[in-house]
Amino acid sequence: MKYVVLLGRVLFSSIFILKSFHHFSPASVDYAISMGVPMASILVPIAGILSLLGGLSILVGYKARLGAWLLVIFLLPITFIMHKFWEVKDGHLVMLQHFCFMKNLSMLGAVLMIAYFGTGPFSLEKCPLPKK
Repeated sequence: MKYVVLLGRVLFSSIFILKSFHHFSPASVDYAISMGVPMASILVPIAGILSLLGGLSILVGYKARLGAWLLVIFLLPITFIMHKFWEVKDGHLVMLQHFCFMKNLSMLGAVLMIAYFGTGPFSLEKCPLPKK
């Protein structure tokens, strides 16, 4: 069963790691500007860094509680600024934005659990140091 925790960490962190690189594209900055994000050219790449560092931290299990808090800092504003389904008029876009909003809420729940419990077995923090 210990491998299930490792698999969960790999699957969970993959979205943050893989999508973090998108935050450095002009298209991402332009989309954030269209959503009313102030200083998007600065904040969007910072969000990418938070996503990458938090995801890597959880993946390898090193300073994962800190990594989880980085993801909380990443997810909170993105969830409530970028996925305002309550302001969308088009039915399909409402459904899409509502789905993204709820996905982010569930990921917030998961990172809060990691912030509390840590990453479990097969993490760098759980590896015994070699004796001299």
